[in-house]
Amino acid sequence: MGKAKSKKSSSGFIGRWFKRLFIIGLLLAIIGAIVAGVFVSIARSELQSFEELKQSPNGQMIRVRASDGTIIQTLGPSFGRWLSIDDIPENMKDAMVAVEDRRFEYHYGVDPIGIARSFYERFQAGRFTQGGSTITQQLARNLFLNNNRTFTRKIREMILATAMETKFSKEQILELYLNKVYFGGGAYGVDAASRTFFDHSATELSLAESAIIAGLVKAPSNYSPTADAQAAIDRASVVVEVMQDAGMITAAQANEVKPAEVKLAADKPQNSVRYFTDHALPLLDNLIEETEKPIDVWTTIDLRLQRAATNAIRSNVPRGVQGALVSMDRDGAVLAMVGGADYVASNYNRAVTAVRQPGSSWKLFVYLTALEAGLRPDDLVVDEPVEINGWVPRNSGDRYAGTISLKTAFTFSKNTIAAQIGNEFGTSTIAGMARRMGITTPINTSPAMVLGSSETRVIEMVRAYAIVGNEGRDVEPYFITKVTTIDDDILYQHRKSTSKQILEDWVAAGMTDLMSNAVEVGTGRAAQIGRPTAGKTGTTSSNKDGWFLGFSSGITTGVWMGRDDAKPVGGLEGGRSPARAFSSYMRAAVSGRPASQFALVEYPEREDDENALAFGNEEENLFIDENGMPLEGLPELGADGGLQGTEPELLDEGWIDRVLGRQSDAPDAPATPSQPELQAPKPEQAVRPESIDDLLAPDNN
Repeated sequence: MGKAKSKKSSSGFIGRWFKRLFIIGLLLAIIGAIVAGVFVSIARSELQSFEELKQSPNGQMIRVRASDGTIIQTLGPSFGRWLSIDDIPENMKDAMVAVEDRRFEYHYGVDPIGIARSFYERFQAGRFTQGGSTITQQLARNLFLNNNRTFTRKIREMILATAMETKFSKEQILELYLNKVYFGGGAYGVDAASRTFFDHSATELSLAESAIIAGLVKAPSNYSPTADAQAAIDRASVVVEVMQDAGMITAAQANEVKPAEVKLAADKPQNSVRYFTDHALPLLDNLIEETEKPIDVWTTIDLRLQRAATNAIRSNVPRGVQGALVSMDRDGAVLAMVGGADYVASNYNRAVTAVRQPGSSWKLFVYLTALEAGLRPDDLVVDEPVEINGWVPRNSGDRYAGTISLKTAFTFSKNTIAAQIGNEFGTSTIAGMARRMGITTPINTSPAMVLGSSETRVIEMVRAYAIVGNEGRDVEPYFITKVTTIDDDILYQHRKSTSKQILEDWVAAGMTDLMSNAVEVGTGRAAQIGRPTAGKTGTTSSNKDGWFLGFSSGITTGVWMGRDDAKPVGGLEGGRSPARAFSSYMRAAVSGRPASQFALVEYPEREDDENALAFGNEEENLFIDENGMPLEGLPELGADGGLQGTEPELLDEGWIDRVLGRQSDAPDAPATPSQPELQAPKPEQAVRPESIDDLLAPDNN
């Protein structure tokens, strides 16, 4: 009896405690439900409306496109066009629900079954292998919270998710989610993801593409097709299996999905093209007023030519030296821009920002002034030592050719002739010419300005040369052709400018004649590209800067090389590395364009005699012909200053004596047919040339 009574009292005690615990638990649950209900009610009242939540608070998306439409840069958070739930393909909605929240239609923001499953998986694997967060919870976290893994944040997430379920329909929640969630690569929302990874709207997504996008949410950086294509493909295959398991697609449909065959958008270039976009994008402030909607910026850059420009600079710039290149079409469209040898190492844009002395490339303005004043390329001038207000300009090697034509003086970049032009017509007139041609930097008017002592920018010099190539009509550089919204509404369209005439056409043609001769036989021979080309070298004192600017077939290009600290660079001359870079780039740039001949020059009549002496003291020069050009038969100098067109075994002392008119020690040595003997210079000549290089010594300054 005692034992039975003891057992009965013990079981009664346990029962009472279970009953009490049940009652306490029930009360706590009721209190918890009331508290949760209060918090949910408060959260619901503070939630924005559906329309307000649709508005993006994260800034404007800007996509920059090359001339062929290729996306070359994306700025800001990548939001595509907002798609209503009806506009999003069913396979995209099914893929997202299957992989992220299969019970989406059956819970009220928080899924107890999903939470239990995640804990079970943790017990089995020893760690969390899948989350218990619903689509609504993820949306709440993306809109209002952060990703900190704390208990407090999780409770707030559940409250907000429940509040959203009471305020919005399932369709509205899914629409918000698919348009707001982050998919990697800077893309927020399915439309932005589709455009980022496949370069088309999400309304056109295939099942395979939808599977790739749906698979990104779990780990955008790990599964991004642009970061790890194989990981993205493997993850998409998992999504397809889950969709089949959920009954959203059949086995036959699953077998037809080939994620590996999906065509991804081309990779965006990240190096030298950034010099172009960094300069072009700030121009939007003056072109459009839209600051919220996603926009596409269509630019003038030609990616093929940009690659050629980058290779030309990298292949030819001396070690430790920077280089810049700007290339412009005849209408001003900037086709390529390189602002340095390596954008990653230095994003300083030397093509549009740096100001450097242009050296003899400045003689463009000097000779334009002379031509406009009435001089002609075949007018005679005297290359001799001169002094102007205490300044004594020197030619390279202190060599002077005597009476030569204006064309020869430009062809071999004679400093004394440029100095005499400045003295004759005024350096202020030359400065005015430079201003008219688009130079905006300060210009000094000292006598030495004719040799390029005033600093300027590469892009401004390219514009000036382009005006000459455009037969004297203005050429204004531009970078953006149009700006559109993501729905293709045009916000800005570049208008073809009605070019005003900056130079008389005969002045431009005369200048082209001078520059084409400089490339054909003068200081710019290394810039030849196998078709008519006009251009000019430039080298500053101590070889601190090397330039080449010129044009052919409607494209004008300028190349600069030098050190950022302006220290001298041995051997850096305009006719060497810059000219070779110009040639390398232009051969690629003009391929596919018809070769065009330069316009013939028709000068207005003038009263003075033909070939009249323009200025200087005329004296006989036995090393030029009657037109002021070097005698025919002289060997052509190569790009590096070496001799071309001669057999190596003939370059002996006898040959040197013959071309210089010396008496040979071998009286019977015959002159080669292509190298006629020259008459010895008279004793009264100022300088006796010691070599062919001295005879045709170009002035690289």
